This record gives sequence, C-alpha cells and structure tokens, in this order.
Amino acid sequence: MHVLLEREIGTIDRKRVQRLYRLEGLAVRRRKRKRAAREPRGATTQVWQRGEAWAMDFMQDVLGDGRRFRTLNVLDTVTRECLAIEVDTSLPGQRVVRLLDQLVAWHGKPRRITMDNGPEFTGRALDQWAYAHGVALDFIDPGKPMQNGHLESFNGKLRDECLNLHWFRSVPEARGIIGAWKEEYNTERPHSALDDQTPAAYAAEHWAAAGLR
Repeated sequence: MHVLLEREIGTIDRKRVQRLYRLEGLAVRRRKRKRAAREPRGATTQVWQRGEAWAMDFMQDVLGDGRRFRTLNVLDTVTRECLAIEVDTSLPGQRVVRLLDQLVAWHGKPRRITMDNGPEFTGRALDQWAYAHGVALDFIDPGKPMQNGHLESFNGKLRDECLNLHWFRSVPEARGIIGAWKEEYNTERPHSALDDQTPAAYAAEHWAAAGLR
C-alpha cells in the first residue's frame, strides 16, 4: 500500500500509512500457515531465465448456487507473472494441455513445469504433451506443497484477495472478476521479491537486460 501511495502522491512516511491503514481496519485477514522446513531439490539450484520455469496448480471455490468450480493457475516462477487462471466447473487433463498449447504460442515453451501429483497432471495427456515438447515435468513430493512455494504464495493471495471477497453467481462472472484480479496482480501490484516492481515491469526489464526484447 505504501508503494502504491508513493506512486500517486509522492513521498509519504511509511509509519503514517501503517497507522491510517490500521485505523481504517483495512488489513486482510490471513490464514495461519504451518511453518514447513525447506528440503533441497536439485532443480532449485539452477539459475532460470524468464519463460523457462513455470508452475501450475488447481484451486477450488463455490458459486452462489452451490456448484463448485475450479481454477488452473499457471505462474512464471522467475518473474512471478501469472500466465493464466483458467476457470471452469471441470478442467480435465486435455483441457490442461490445450491451455499449455495457448501459453506456449504466446510465451514460448518452458524448460520445466513444477506441479503436484494430481490426476490431471499425472495422466497420459500431459505426459505425452511434455514428451512431444521436450518439457520436464517436475512433480513435488506428496504432502510437500512448499516445494512449489512460489505458486503456494500466489494461491494464498488469490484466495485472500479475490475468491474470499466475492460471491460469484456464475462461471462467466467468476472468469471476469478473477481475470481483472490477475491483470491487477501482473500490472499494478508491487511485489516485494521484485524490489517492489510489478511482475509485468520486472519481466520487461528482464527481457531488456537479456537483449531479447
């Protein structure tokens, strides 16, 4: 919030912003999470470039009429860009593959995708797609979600700042609201791990430094 205010009005004392924030009761109620020990994994020691390392995961929520819907979230773990949030009542393996084909057409193919061991990810459709494209599928260990920590953090923000704050009446309405949140996350929200840049700005800088765009 302090970073956003400085963009709008110039220099402002951080403690003043914090005091006003608390007085207005604006704090997002956060879920308590268990502290998990990080375990060394071979892929984490490698230096990745933008577009080379993705992560994906499913989330679930409920419409106003009681029907459940799912989201398939895809993240570039280098720039923290959210590449896609696919929303529907059913997202089988073939749908995962179609989304990945679209993302490869837009962003180029990654070298690695990190995910859990859900049936949509361990099925034949994704396995064949990965083999055909030469993409490594990096499955985390069962019960170790923090091995996909960047996406777990993103999922928490999506839950706290979007899904928990809206009463979705239909899948199209959910797509619209979640899509708007994704755009704000990528282009407006400062990210502390990126020196308070937005993911989109950091990605553009990353391309420029590499002499690619």
